[in-house]
Amino acid sequence: MTAPTSDAAPARDTRFFGQPAALANIFGVEMWERFSFYDMQGILLIYLYYSAAQGGLGIDETVATGIVGAYGGAVYLSTILGAWIADRLLGSERVLFYSAIVIMFGHLGLALLPGLMGVGVGLILIAVGSGGLKANATSVVGTLYAPDDVRRDAGFSLFYLGINLGAFLGPLLTGLLQSTLGFHWGFGLAALGMAIGLTQYAFGRRRLPAASRVVHNPLPTSKYTLMIGIAVGAIVAIVLLVLVGVIRADNLSDVVILVSLAATIAYFIVILSSRKVTKVERSRVFGFIPLFIVSVGFWSLYQQQFTVMTVYSDKRMDRDLFGWEMPVAWVQSINPIFIIILSGVFAALWTKLGSRQPSTPVKFGLAAIVMGAAFLLFLPWANGGENTTPLLAVVGILFVFTVAELLLSPVGLSVTTKLAPSAFHTQMVALFFLSVALGTAIAGWLAQFYDPDNEVPYFSFLGIAAVVLGVAMLLAVKPVLALMKGVR
Repeated sequence: MTAPTSDAAPARDTRFFGQPAALANIFGVEMWERFSFYDMQGILLIYLYYSAAQGGLGIDETVATGIVGAYGGAVYLSTILGAWIADRLLGSERVLFYSAIVIMFGHLGLALLPGLMGVGVGLILIAVGSGGLKANATSVVGTLYAPDDVRRDAGFSLFYLGINLGAFLGPLLTGLLQSTLGFHWGFGLAALGMAIGLTQYAFGRRRLPAASRVVHNPLPTSKYTLMIGIAVGAIVAIVLLVLVGVIRADNLSDVVILVSLAATIAYFIVILSSRKVTKVERSRVFGFIPLFIVSVGFWSLYQQQFTVMTVYSDKRMDRDLFGWEMPVAWVQSINPIFIIILSGVFAALWTKLGSRQPSTPVKFGLAAIVMGAAFLLFLPWANGGENTTPLLAVVGILFVFTVAELLLSPVGLSVTTKLAPSAFHTQMVALFFLSVALGTAIAGWLAQFYDPDNEVPYFSFLGIAAVVLGVAMLLAVKPVLALMKGVR
């Protein structure tokens, strides 16, 4: 059975749980990409700071959390490159396909190359590939729906379900392999998962809408040489900065934060000043700015699952299950379980409410408040001894994480495709991911202030700050909606 290929047909297609059938193909490749990503992410931090006797690299713990935060930020920062190539050169669907290939080779690098060489080569390839796949998978999903299709938020929630099926399975299997056979077997499993995702996507990619292959703002051939020169110059500059010691392992988070900020400012200036953007589109981009700020604050806390939360799970949480010690990586599967359970609930809720559902700014404000509450929930167990926090307490806190995530992440992806100017369709999605890049890098930077012997200030300050940010968003709902010009 062939999926619809016209722009109008997807609005009438309900073959995939009430959504367009083509959603299933993107659902599949994103699921396996997330499988490989969380497979590797579940053991990356402990691989960096575990001793050589434990199979790790023995890097200082603070430096290791900074590397993980910087890597996570670089993944989302790379969405800019993937989005630009899609909008100017190849179209979203082709970039998605090629990015999946790069990701697979990155995981192979981590699995097969020794020590820091494998980490460097592997993480660079995975960051670039994941950035290209993330922005463009989201953009391709957006092409399946007409602008006024009320199923859009529900469709993105189902897409999010695919992401989290992979995120659930990856750490479970990795944790078992790492604890029994070693870290490199876990990284090898990530490569295998990405290969499966790439294969299933290759067979179904031709059935995606023609709109997914459109190059929205083609780059003139006369500028190809200039762009190649800029790319080569950027690579040379990065290499030189590494060689002279300006970019180091212990300041990677700072570098990614600064680059992300610069890229954010530059992107907003380029889009808002473009002659190809209409007055209405420009107003909508201005309306996106407060959403962007709240998103940065949200991800600064949420992405600590891979920094502070990993250390907390390794050292503070009681992982004893009837005499068997649960692998640290398994904690990364708790949040995806709740996503799998609740994403369908949220999708059904938004579908049932239809035009009566809360507006996007309201959902963003509530997400920040709930995320702040999750950090405050750490306080009853703050300053405890080793392995004193009950597993059920962490499960409860991650449940609150999940509620906050579902209020912001799939909704943010959806509203970004609706607010995007036509000439910057995929690049606007990259702007949303830039907020994740900033938040993720900040999460790595914040980890240096986490003190297991004095946790109350850390969890209190961040929790209260997030609640204040959310309340500010709720107070600004009316002016933000006015700027969004009919988009809710």
